[in-house]
Amino acid sequence: MIETNQIVINTCLLAGRIMIENGSEMSRAEDTMKRIAMNSGVNNLKIFGTITGIIVSIPNSMDSQVEGINRRAIDLEKVSAVNTFSRRYAAKDITLEEFYEKLNTLDEATPSFPFWLQVIGAALVSGPLMTAFSGNMVDLGITTLTGALGYTLFYFVNRILNIKYISEFFASIIIGIIAVFAVRWGWGHSIDDIIIGSLMPLVPGVPLTNAVRDILNGHLVSGPARGIEALLSACAIGFGIAFVFRFL
Repeated sequence: MIETNQIVINTCLLAGRIMIENGSEMSRAEDTMKRIAMNSGVNNLKIFGTITGIIVSIPNSMDSQVEGINRRAIDLEKVSAVNTFSRRYAAKDITLEEFYEKLNTLDEATPSFPFWLQVIGAALVSGPLMTAFSGNMVDLGITTLTGALGYTLFYFVNRILNIKYISEFFASIIIGIIAVFAVRWGWGHSIDDIIIGSLMPLVPGVPLTNAVRDILNGHLVSGPARGIEALLSACAIGFGIAFVFRFL
């Protein structure tokens, strides 16, 4: 029984960590962990989760464990995969041990989208969205190109420094510089529209949304923490654009 409890705890912790690391709101991660435990015969699993760590224990036993969360990214495909495995486990299609192995494989998997596809996605988010909201067809091309270049710089700087805020700062500087000179040289019409559209791939939409959802669900530690994280990203982007306007 002790060994079974430990497997349940390990599986719940791994599932919760994968979900939180890859952009899930806290309530969804905790619900998934509780469902895994219930389907394993543990109906009273106790969970304390934040965006930096998870504590799980089984009452009336000596089994408990802490799992640290050291990184945060946005990969909702992994979140969906964890939920899919959980449903398969609930339907008895896979055993608990198989579930745990699948989670380990998922945890070690690299992002499924290659860099070139991410750049294309950033480009499509930039130009078309700017045109949809502003009706500015003139700057569609330059905004699409600027968004792709800004995201490219963000990607490579983040791989080197592994500090998201600095990467966003430098990417926003490049976006601002391109927008200013594009209008000065007659390649664009509106600096504001080009900048706003090009920054769309960098905007921390998921962390901000999760912050609101966590707060509404009563997670008064994780919610404000996610909000501060989103605010820091917004400040990094804003400081980069302000830097360009100050000196150009």
